[in-house]
Amino acid sequence: MLNSIVHSLKFLFYPDKKFYTFLKNILGFNPRRIKLYELAFIHKSVSYTFPDGSVVNNERLEYLGDAILDAIIADFLFTAFPNKKEGFLTKLRSKVVNREQLDALALKIGINKYIVSHTSNSTPVKHLYGDALEALIGAVYLDKGYRETKKFFINRILKKHIDLNKLVTKDTDYKSRLIEWGQKNKKEICFESHEEFKNIDKSPTFVSYVKILNKQLGKGTGTGKKEAEQEAAKQALKNIY
Repeated sequence: MLNSIVHSLKFLFYPDKKFYTFLKNILGFNPRRIKLYELAFIHKSVSYTFPDGSVVNNERLEYLGDAILDAIIADFLFTAFPNKKEGFLTKLRSKVVNREQLDALALKIGINKYIVSHTSNSTPVKHLYGDALEALIGAVYLDKGYRETKKFFINRILKKHIDLNKLVTKDTDYKSRLIEWGQKNKKEICFESHEEFKNIDKSPTFVSYVKILNKQLGKGTGTGKKEAEQEAAKQALKNIY
């Protein structure tokens, strides 16, 4: 009770009451280490480096949040599907935490309204919103610990915005589907990938191409090689069918 009163008093003096209220509404609790949450919404395009070499952006929190989110989903699915094998659980977890899904979740809870970045509509950064959501999860973990972070994500995001039954039947492994098509039709599937440095923040982008009988049928881009290959395979499947 005393802690609740103290946090409420802090709210009265906090300069950005709108941001604090936003956090409280989506988290379901009073955030304590408010600077962590502010950091979670600072994209690396506006990074500031201090004389000691420390950098102010959400990359480290994103890294932490990514690992914590994987653990939370693995933990939840292990209990929710007691009779399913490892392959099923792994595939379903990847569907929950894939980049497009995280971007969509971030937009649903309004994270996009508070992100600080130097990007624009003409030069968008892929997965900006999903990365900020992972950084937010990292901030919650440092502020409240694993149990509260799991409670926040499961109760206020997953159960509200994700239909697990629908995800179970949704096949997003386009690369595997394309390879299976190639084996069935005796066609050689060739993936070619390379890195490009075109983003304003100088981070690499992976570009992948799919060739069948030396003919390019798909192209994809992503922050990682796997993501780019999936995008290329998805486009190739559309061209085939």
